[in-house]
Amino acid sequence: MEKGSCVVWLTALLLSNLLLVLLHTPHTAALYFYLEGTEQKCFIEELPKDTLVVGNYKAEQWSEPQQQYTENPQLGIQITVEELPQSHRIVNQKGPSHGHFTFTASDSGDHAICFATNSTTWFTSTQTKLTLDMAIGETTSEEENDKEHFSELAQRVRDLNNRIADIRREQSYQREREAEFRDQSELTNTRVVYWTIVQLLILGITCLWQMRHLRSFFEAKKLV
Repeated sequence: MEKGSCVVWLTALLLSNLLLVLLHTPHTAALYFYLEGTEQKCFIEELPKDTLVVGNYKAEQWSEPQQQYTENPQLGIQITVEELPQSHRIVNQKGPSHGHFTFTASDSGDHAICFATNSTTWFTSTQTKLTLDMAIGETTSEEENDKEHFSELAQRVRDLNNRIADIRREQSYQREREAEFRDQSELTNTRVVYWTIVQLLILGITCLWQMRHLRSFFEAKKLV
């Protein structure tokens, strides 16, 4: 019996450590894409309310003499973030060829994150490669600067609490969406029931009318 209790305790300790490691790392997304001239490209990210997003980017232009992508100090990047479907702009930032941006989702839902070069040449065909690395649910810069004042264990507990708060926000957002879907389903079911009742009434009235019509026909022919 004591051996079984020890195994259960060791298993629980292992699972708790694994959960701590998994929650310690924020959700990140890294990608790169190409911009043709002054083209703007956007992508949609679904975010819960009060979620902090930290992004780092680097833009490189194609160099014909070198036959490779190189960094152009004169190149600038225009970054915009809008809440959908209200098109409420929460970020409108002009930056150099490499830098970072941060924003916090003020409401739950889809967010359009857009990038474009600020080139003043209208008919340019220069291709730009933009590398983007985003951390969703990241801690703030003030929290990062304060890490050195805490022990490793205390900092892990703090990061764990931050991740738990992110999970709670995500769960709350999912519950809101579930409630919306449930209300929509109930409304649809109610309409289906009403329509079925209307069809039954129409069918009943049609049957009564046909019976009366047939009865009148048979009486007129003196068959009844």
